[in-house]
Amino acid sequence: MMTCVKMMKYLTSEEILAINKEALKSIKVKKADSFKVLSYRKIHQALERVEKEAGDVHDKAVILLKELIQEHPFASGNRRTAMLATIRFLRMNGIEPDVKEDARILQGIRENYYSATEVKAWLKGGEIREFKR
Repeated sequence: MMTCVKMMKYLTSEEILAINKEALKSIKVKKADSFKVLSYRKIHQALERVEKEAGDVHDKAVILLKELIQEHPFASGNRRTAMLATIRFLRMNGIEPDVKEDARILQGIRENYYSATEVKAWLKGGEIREFKR
């Protein structure tokens, strides 16, 4: 019996740039906020880490989300971009995410408050503890 292995699909740097532009349009930005890449290298490194991650699609989604938030490759909209990119990545791979964007949780991810296990459970639609400073 042959099994069919489905190839994982990955976002490109160009798609991440487009998502940041989309994110900046969808959030209330200050006049000073505009599309500006601070580090193309950080975007490439984040995408490489996602591809190298040995886990399942949710493990890879956690890496994508954390890397884009914590590495701060854009001047503005990093958390929103990371969330939109993560949702798009999951959808590209046949998963409809059951997660609600929450600015407090994204801030907690930025500050490394949550473990990868907690973030993975949250991305799968589970609960996550409240972010407290």
